[in-house]
This record gives sequence, structure tokens and C-alpha cells, in this order.
Amino acid sequence: MFIRDKVTAAKIKFYIRMKISYKWLKEYLDFDLKPQETARILTDTGLEVEGLEEIETIKGGLKGVVIGKVKTCEPHQNSDHLSVTTVDLGNGETAQIVCGAPNVAAGQTVPVATVGTTLYNGDEEFKIKKSKIRGVESLGMICAEDELGVGTSHDGIMVLPGTIAAGTLASDYFNVESDFLIEIGLTPNRIDGASHIGVARDLAAYLNMETPTNYKKPAIDAFKVDKPANPIKLTVEDTDGCYRYSCTTIEGIEVKESPEWLQNKLKTIGQKPINNVVDITNFVLHETGQPLHAFDADKITGNHVIVKSLPEGSKFMTLDGEERQLTERDLMICNEENAMCMAGIFGGIDSGVTEQSTKVFLESAWFNPVRIRKSARHHGLNTDASFRYERGTDPNITIYALKRAALLIQELAGGKVTSEIIDHYPEPAMPFNVSFNLKRFYTLAGKEIDKELVIKILVSLEIEVDDQGDTLELKVPPYRVDVQREADVTEEILRIYGYNNIEIGDRVHTSLSYRPKPDEEELRNKISDMMTASGFNETMSNSITKAGYFSAFDAFNANESVLLLNPLSNDLNAMRQTLLFSAMEAVAWNVNRQNADLKFYEFGKIYFHNQGDYENKLKAYSERWQMAITITGNQHEASWNAPVKEVSFYSLKAHTENVLKRMGVDTDQIQQEFFSNTIAREGLIYKYNNKEIARLMMVSKQVKNYFDLKNDVYFAQLEWEYLVKLFGKVKTNVNEVSKFPAVRRDLALLLDQSVTFDELKQAALKAEKKLLKDVGLFDVYEGENIAEGKKSYALSFIIQDAEKTLKDKQIDKIMSKLQGTFEHRFGAQIR
Repeated sequence: MFIRDKVTAAKIKFYIRMKISYKWLKEYLDFDLKPQETARILTDTGLEVEGLEEIETIKGGLKGVVIGKVKTCEPHQNSDHLSVTTVDLGNGETAQIVCGAPNVAAGQTVPVATVGTTLYNGDEEFKIKKSKIRGVESLGMICAEDELGVGTSHDGIMVLPGTIAAGTLASDYFNVESDFLIEIGLTPNRIDGASHIGVARDLAAYLNMETPTNYKKPAIDAFKVDKPANPIKLTVEDTDGCYRYSCTTIEGIEVKESPEWLQNKLKTIGQKPINNVVDITNFVLHETGQPLHAFDADKITGNHVIVKSLPEGSKFMTLDGEERQLTERDLMICNEENAMCMAGIFGGIDSGVTEQSTKVFLESAWFNPVRIRKSARHHGLNTDASFRYERGTDPNITIYALKRAALLIQELAGGKVTSEIIDHYPEPAMPFNVSFNLKRFYTLAGKEIDKELVIKILVSLEIEVDDQGDTLELKVPPYRVDVQREADVTEEILRIYGYNNIEIGDRVHTSLSYRPKPDEEELRNKISDMMTASGFNETMSNSITKAGYFSAFDAFNANESVLLLNPLSNDLNAMRQTLLFSAMEAVAWNVNRQNADLKFYEFGKIYFHNQGDYENKLKAYSERWQMAITITGNQHEASWNAPVKEVSFYSLKAHTENVLKRMGVDTDQIQQEFFSNTIAREGLIYKYNNKEIARLMMVSKQVKNYFDLKNDVYFAQLEWEYLVKLFGKVKTNVNEVSKFPAVRRDLALLLDQSVTFDELKQAALKAEKKLLKDVGLFDVYEGENIAEGKKSYALSFIIQDAEKTLKDKQIDKIMSKLQGTFEHRFGAQIR
């Protein structure tokens, strides 16, 4: 969801946040840009940076923590478990520190958090302050492992080797590293940017315009087969699902914890280290963009790997311990007896690498993107591998990634490569041929960019160029699945060149256009301006939502939901029947971020699958525009000169009627009906000419609980399409201001609880059509001296004759008529 102005709303996106380490990126590209400048360039070149955060291997970087020497340690006079120590902090500094650890003693070398240091425990933080403990001054804290974040033990303080000098920074001793995490909002068409090398390629193309710059891949020349043994046999039966399958075997490995450098790289980008082999496959995935899978080779029955699909309904237990029922289109990696892995999606529970594994079978493949996507959606799985495979990986990088991983496994786990690389690749992927006309490009770009620069950009993006004068014959690498047309190439050049470098011309080419009457777009802008001026923020949410909303609340018919055949996820599997739930998502998102006073409005379509038999299947589906208004929290921010007041149903009613009036609706002619259901604790339906134009509600407790909200939320939905039609038909009358005065008279009525003000108002206006101009309610009373089931209304009546001054006799006659109407129709008593 996207939003105007100062409030941030929930975002439902069709892209993934790709996490890139700044220091890791610099291993492939020699540049000296600061992280902030790097982020700006990446955004300009089409890899939109949504977040830039400094990351440290230990949260807080141990700033303010030094290594100290305990000089003295004496029992605290007012405590049986505290000790008073004197600690040498180096450079001639000493500090008295009260310590409660049982193992503290003179002569120890310890980490000390000095006054002003902030320490972290997960998301919580606490600051070390100068304090008195049982009457003794304490100027710091001697720390345990868990307090520093270097371990989990809290049995006592951390005692370090005595060879460390006092005053040494703890960040130096514990080798704390700092990095910047670059979060990129990666759209589906830019899967080439889903790796550090992919990002380095774009950055190099940009820098190469000014200074010769090339990114570099790690060398794999050292790869060799150590001792060819009987290789594991490979058979690809399902060639429609598997276009290329490359593999090799490594024996004699030791599965153990990864070295610190590898763990730190993975932690920086939010990956959890598992063991050296699995961590290497994840590392290569995020380095190159090529998913890999490591099997325990001893578990491959018959030394035979078969890529095939299994019969419909076959059972398979995935790594998460869940048994899944397969379809005949699910591509599987099998041995001679069992399935081992859902190809490109998720491993099996019995085939993975464990600490007991000594032999691994390494897979690097290119699978059918459509097959992978359908299987992943069907089983509700979304993994790093499936995300890349279903969008199209580089078919020509499988061997490189395989060799890169094999060399790393040998470096970190030992072992020898015991089989030649098997590479099943019957139909090699061909580049996309594009004829690129430069004159047409200049017209599209709005600027004549130097031809040599155009060629330089294309070559930097690994596109082969054959210069044919005004036309460039291009060969686009197959991993750029989104660049197959002349327009696509134009976009590639301009995103690297920089759209900001295209000057705005001094000529505007346009054509005459005739707007419809009434102009729906103009009306929407007018209403938007009015709402924004009233303190509202406009939201734009996704039309695709969660089908579970409509089955959770019986105010909706779940059978009327328009379901997606291949949804992105279970949270995005149906078209919305209402704007309510996207509004509640936005409210929840903001409230969770301490932003509780909210006013939203939105224009959007709702969709229905109409029940019944339709000869034309398209007629089974319908859609219409609505406008939504959502308010919650306080009417305005706290101020010294105005009391804080919460929004109410009447606030919603006022905003809704303002919109209706602006659209030309005579609110005095609106019929009102009360309603309540599973989404509305109480509500009103507005009808005009017997057709619903709006529905106002106080959102029910069930809906609030569903979104974990406590404050009341008020929501209105207006039938925008009908209001636009009314705008062209409703006539606005303009009258001269009367020179004859209006008269106000009041009545206090005792009424049944069921009687509404609207009923009284409509009855009064009907009884006196000519001279009664307005009816108001200025007091409501229930309680002492009022019978149970009764209430008191104080009404005001504005009476005016546009042609002459009213006399008391006329006014009294009108009031008598109104009094009689109220007594006769509603059983009212005059108080």
C-alpha cells in the first residue's frame, strides 16, 4: 500500500527485499563510494534501495567497552553477595565498580562497560550510569558473555587471558566488524540483480561511463578432479521441467561450523549459519544468484539421481517435517527408490547434509520457471531458491557456481572431488537477438546520446554489439529475460545513463482531448483535495488480498470471491470484496509504529464472482468503484488550548455527508437504515432514490481483534460510480439571501428510545414544506427524572418567509402543527 503525505501505510508488494552487504559488494568491484552514494546510484539505475543500515557483528559494536585489570576485590560491607573492586582501565585510569558475580577476583582480566556505554539484550537496551549500590559508588560494569552479546553464559563475569593489555578496546579484541546492509526492492523483471555479482555488474556499468570499470568474479581455475571414481549416474526423464542439470561429487569432507568470516557474511544479510557445507551453498547463491543443493551422497540409493515427476497424490516429507501430497507436475529429484528433493524449491527430510555426512553430491541446475512457480504456489512454499528459479536464473552460470562451491567446500570442509562434472544440457540457451535502431532510440529517449557511450553501456551490461551504422545488432544474454525488445534495450541504456540526465525540452507535443461529462477524474481530484484539506491522507492499496478475510466474517459470501489460479502467496490469493480490510491493514501497520491518530481515504475497485449459470463466463464477474473513509484515534494532536477529543461515529458521519454534499446529494432526502453484523458493531445505510449510496459503521470487535487493534475504528464505504452518475443529474439551486429575518423556535420532547432524530426531522419538513427551513438537535438527555425506555430531545426549528416578515400568529400556528405531528406520529410529550 502506498500513501500520500506524512503517514506511512502498510505496503503489499510484488517484489522481494534483496539484502546486499556493502563490504561484500566491494570484493567484486574496486570503488571508493560511500554507502549512501552507492545506494543513490543503485536507485537511479533501477535497483531501488529501500533501506541502508549499519550492521555490526556484535550489536552496538562494543563501543565504550574496554579490557580492564581487577586490582583489588573486597566484600561489600552492606551485602553478602556483592564485591567492591578497583579496576585498571589503562592509560592510568582506575574505576571503582560494584560487582555481583560470584567468580570476580583480584588479578583477573575482564571486559568493562564504562559509564555512558549502551549494551543490548536482543531488542532491549540499557545504558551504564554512574550509580550507588548499597551506598557504594559504582563507575561501570564488569560484564558476562551474554551482556556483551558474545555468548549466552550468565554464570559469572567473563575472564579473559591475562596477556591482554589494560585499556584494549573490546571491539578490537573480539574482532567486531562493521558493514552496511543495502536493502533493494527487487521487482520480478530484475532477477539479474538478485545477487552481489548482479548488483556489482550494474554499478560497474554506471561507473564505467566516466572511468574504465569492470567487476570481477572469483577465480575457479583451481578446480580439478582429484581422483575420478565411479560417478553417480544422472538421468533426466522430465526434460520439460529440467533444461540443464550440472553436478559433481566430493568425498572425505568434515561437516562442522563455518569459519567466522563466512558466518558474518551470512548474518549481515539475515541468513542463519547452519554448517559449512550448507552455508557455502547459501553463500554462492547470494554471490552469483545461482541456487545450489547439496545431498548426502551416501543416501542416494543405487548411486543414481533421476530428475522426474511422480504420480499424482504421491507423498513426500519436506525438510520442515511436513508431509506434502504431490501433483504430477511437481518436478522431483529422486534416487532409485525415493524422492529426495522438490526440484528448485525445498529439500527432503532424509537427504540433506548432516554432521555425519562425509560425501556430498552437489547440484547446480536450470529448471523450467513456470513449473517451479506453479509447484511453489500450490504447496505454499517460498524459498530463496524458488524465488530465483521461478523468475529465470542464468542458464550459463551453473558450471561456474558448481566449481565455486566445490572449491569452497574443499577449503572449509576438506575432501576431494571424485567425479567429473556431469552436465546434462541438451538444448543450450541462446541469446535474444534484437535489432536496435538508433534514430528510433533518440526519439524515444528525447535526447541524442553519443553512439559510443550507448555501445559502452550495452557492453558493460554484457550485451554483444554488432555495429551496423544506424542499427545495432544485439545479442542479449539469456539471463536477461526481461530484455527482448527494442523498447527494453532503450530502458536498459537510459537507466544506466540516468533519467535525470535527460533534459526537459522546451516544446510540448500534445493533442486535443475531450473529457466526459461528468468528468469522473476531475470529481475524484476535487474530493481528494477536500479530504486532504480536512487532514486526511490518501491510501492506494493492492486489489489482491487474502481470501481468508471473506470466510472469517459471514458479512461476506466467500463463494463470491474472485480467486487467483496461481496466487503469489496465501495472503494474495483473491480480489477484494471490500476496501475495509486494506484500510484495517494500514491502520494496524501505523498503530504498531506509534501512529494512532489516523484519517485515511481511498478510491478503489471491489470485485465479485456472481453466483449462477452464465452463458457468457465474463458476465459471472463484476466490479465497481468505491470510496472508503477510515478514522481512528484523536481528532487532533494534544494542544494546550484545546482538549483532546476522540473521533466518533458522528465524526465519520460528518465527513461522509460532506462528500455527499460536494457530489450534489441533498442530504435531507437521504433515507437511513440501521444495521449490524460481524464487521459492524453498529452502522447506518444511506439510501438515495431507494438505492444505497453509502454504508457507515463502527468496526466490530471481531474485526479489531483480527488485526490486534484496541481503539475504535470507524469506516465508511461510498458507492462512487453511482455518486458520479448522480452528479450529472442533481440540480443545484441558488437562491438570493432573503432580506426578511428567520425565526428560531425550540421544543423539548419526551420520546421513546427507538425514535431517531432523522425521523423527527423528515416528519417536520413534510408537515411544513414552505416555511420550515431547517431542524436541529441541540440536546439529548437520558437518566434522572426520565422514565426507563424514554429520552428527551431538544429540537430547534428555523422558520423563514422569503417574501415577508413572519408574524407571531403564523409562527405559533406552524409550531402547533409540528407539535401535533410529533404527538400523533411518535407519541411525543412536550416537556
